[in-house]
Amino acid sequence: MYETSDFKKGLKILLDGEPYSVTDFQHVKPGKGNQFTRTKLRHLINGGNLERTFKSGEKFGIPDVMYRDMNFLYKDESGFNFMDQTNYEQLALSAELIGDSANFLIENLEVKICFFNDRAVGVELPKSVNLKVTQTDPGFKGNTVTNTYKPATLETGHIVQVPLHINEGDTLKVNTTDGTYVERVSIK
Repeated sequence: MYETSDFKKGLKILLDGEPYSVTDFQHVKPGKGNQFTRTKLRHLINGGNLERTFKSGEKFGIPDVMYRDMNFLYKDESGFNFMDQTNYEQLALSAELIGDSANFLIENLEVKICFFNDRAVGVELPKSVNLKVTQTDPGFKGNTVTNTYKPATLETGHIVQVPLHINEGDTLKVNTTDGTYVERVSIK
């Protein structure tokens, strides 16, 4: 059983017998009254979003989910295509099921596909991925007194705020949880 104190992004819970994934949460400690947790949940099967408030200490069941390691192959009109490296079985997932994870999918990226009752319901990415900058404005010398950032478009089309010293062609480590720039990666 999970409690509200166990909540983190991506946690899978059973709510009223239905499987949900926690997409966002906030623990609230008001000056008067009991603590509670505001959550945003995504239904694992139909993709519907739900906002709920839970009292501190409420308990939730653990859904029967299974994960399989797969590699991302390509995107086409059928959706995002993945392949299991052990038996070479291929699987196509819709853009609605992939959601914001599409911003970080590059060819041959190893991911975990989540299954609920033998049905693919989502994808879990690594904590960070390395992506190449395809477009950004040049930085200006001398403009480094404050932490100044500029937008950069990555190879997947995702736009991230980066420091001024980042140029086109650089490879960046990007956090897949919140989509932010982590560091520049040197390729050897």
